[in-house]
Amino acid sequence: MTKRMSFKFKWVALVATLIVGIGSWQVLAHAHADSSSDEPIVTLGSSLTSSQKTGTINTLTASLNGADYQTLTVNGDTLVKYLNPSGESFTSSSGVWSSAMIQKTSSGSGINVKILNYNGSNNITTITANQYKNAALTAGITDANIYVTSATPIDGSGALAGVYAAYAKSGNSLNTKQVTAAQDELSTLSGITQANKSKDGYTDSQLNNAVAGAKKEMAQKGSNITKNEITTIVNQQITNNNLTNVITNNQKTEIINLLVKIRDSGALDSSSFKTQANSLMKNIQSNAKGVFSKLNTKENQNLLQKMWSAIVNFFSSIFKSIFD
Repeated sequence: MTKRMSFKFKWVALVATLIVGIGSWQVLAHAHADSSSDEPIVTLGSSLTSSQKTGTINTLTASLNGADYQTLTVNGDTLVKYLNPSGESFTSSSGVWSSAMIQKTSSGSGINVKILNYNGSNNITTITANQYKNAALTAGITDANIYVTSATPIDGSGALAGVYAAYAKSGNSLNTKQVTAAQDELSTLSGITQANKSKDGYTDSQLNNAVAGAKKEMAQKGSNITKNEITTIVNQQITNNNLTNVITNNQKTEIINLLVKIRDSGALDSSSFKTQANSLMKNIQSNAKGVFSKLNTKENQNLLQKMWSAIVNFFSSIFKSIFD
């Protein structure tokens, strides 16, 4: 082979290597772009100081073990956009301290919320984890881990507005009517919990489980469900969750009216709403086993029935062995 031919082959090989390399780079770049859309998004309140931002990020991303995430600043305009349609009165200059991280999870896993302590203190003073879960479900959020914290004591509204904004940023559109209904729900359930928190036989988990159960049954019937049917469902769910002697008639009416708003928001049109509501019930019950193990639920009735059947069968076998 001549030197000229050798040079030509080397040149061809170099060009081929460059083409393959560029193609590989494009594939990797595309893969990174695709994966970035699934990265967790950390929302940071605009009122946080520099050190509070660092502390908030460290608190929210601890579970990521160094994995990548995106950040999003939540300010007064965010509160106005997502919370004011439900009757709030935030302005562009409103302060925001509560922050959140939303992380997409596998299909069917449902919505899970954890309120994280900031420097050893739970600074979310009003909204509970279960209330965040139900509001997220109503707003149209599906299959996500949501972490919430605050560097200072605050009700937690800013964190939820951040979750809405982060979910939208990740390419998931939210229905304005559903978000408004979710905010009404948050206000209603929070008010009922505040009114009943000192009563024996009441927990926020029971209330939110009842509402999630009602949503599941409503989804089974579809968007044409009537107010009378919703009323029947609410009465049954209150009974199922041992809240009959706790929830007042006025509070029951509030829950019914809230679920009518959720129906009218279009939430029931989603094919995943029923599945997400069912997952939410399991999530709530799993996180409050001590509460729900004492309730007269279908699951507990089935367990008692099985135990009774086992006892009956045991003694029947004894009598049979004696008289046979």
